[in-house]
Amino acid sequence: MLYVIEGVDSAGSLPLRQRARPDHLARLSALQSAGRLLIAGPFPNLDTEEPGPAGFSGSLIIAEFENLDMARTWAEQDPYYTQGIFKSLSVRPFKKAFPR
Repeated sequence: MLYVIEGVDSAGSLPLRQRARPDHLARLSALQSAGRLLIAGPFPNLDTEEPGPAGFSGSLIIAEFENLDMARTWAEQDPYYTQGIFKSLSVRPFKKAFPR
């Protein structure tokens, strides 16, 4: 089943985000290689793909896991969460309707 993982960034998290990014991307790459990643990316604080020092307000991941507990465990082990970039984390089941 698919799960939506949404992390909300802590204030001033951009420097921490930049340092943790390689490890975060490695985990996402592993999901992608396993064919389990539907989409992932950050929420820019400005209406542009490259917000510069304004940074990001959080991130969204939609990926396949065996169950909700496994999705939560994966999300809670992500460096963006363990290193305090995300001040909050939400994991919910997701039913894809479109595109078909």
